[in-house]
Amino acid sequence: MGSCIVAFSGGVDSSYLAVVAHQELGSNALAVTAESPSYPTYQRNIALDVVRVYGLRHKFMASGEMADANYVENPSNRCYFCKHELYTGLQAMAKAGGFAHVVDGNNMDDTGDFRPGRQAGHEMEIRSPLIEVELTKEEIRRLSRDLGLKTWDQPASACLSSRIPYGSKVTVEKLRMIDTGEEILRTLGFRQCRVRHHGDVARIEIAREEMTKAFSIELLDRISSEFKALGFLYVAIDAAGYRSGALNEVLTQIAHS
Repeated sequence: MGSCIVAFSGGVDSSYLAVVAHQELGSNALAVTAESPSYPTYQRNIALDVVRVYGLRHKFMASGEMADANYVENPSNRCYFCKHELYTGLQAMAKAGGFAHVVDGNNMDDTGDFRPGRQAGHEMEIRSPLIEVELTKEEIRRLSRDLGLKTWDQPASACLSSRIPYGSKVTVEKLRMIDTGEEILRTLGFRQCRVRHHGDVARIEIAREEMTKAFSIELLDRISSEFKALGFLYVAIDAAGYRSGALNEVLTQIAHS
C-alpha cells in the first residue's frame, strides 16, 4: 500500500492490523483513534497501551456522530451513520497527510453478520486488509498471540451505543451510565460483560462461565446499589448471559414474523 491510516480502536483486530502496518510501513502508517462519548474508557486505555508498547505513530480524532440526528435516533442501521462520520474524518486526514489508503480491522467473520457500517466503508473506498487476505477472528487471535500482543484474547468489543435498543435515542447521559456501569463490573472481576440500557432498567449480560461469581447476596447488593446510584431504578442480570449482538435479536424476530 505504501502508506495508510489505520482506524484503530484497541480491539483485537485493529490492534493486530495497526502493529503489522507499523512493522511494514514504519512512519508511513498512522493509527488513528476516534474519540466520542460512545468510546469505552477501558478500550481507550488498551489502545494507549498498544501504542506505548509497540511505538505506533498515533493520533486521536474527535468524532461528531452525536451531532447527526440520524445516529441519535438509533435506527437499526445506526452504525452506518457512525462509520460514515468516522471514515469521512479519516479520509480528510489521509488526504491532508498524503496517506494513500484508509484501512479498517474488519475480518472474514464480519462478512456474515449484520454490519451496516461496512456499507459506509464500501461507499468510501475503505480497505479491509484482514478480509483481503481472508483472516478469521480465530486466526487473528493466534497471530496476535504470536506477536506478543496482550489483546490476543481480549473479549469482543463494540461501541457503547450498541448497548441501547434500536429506536431508543442515544444520549450522552445513557452512554455515561453504560460506560461507568461496565467499569464497575470490571472492577468486580467480570471480564466479558455488557450493560444494556433499557430506560429505568439496566440489563447486565455476563459470560456464562463467569456468572456464578455474581450470585452471592453481598455482590448482588453491591451491584444493585452502585447501578442505582448511576440512575437506574431496576437492575437485572440476564439469565442467558453475554452474547455478541444481543440487541440484533429483535431484528431477527421481526424478519421471521
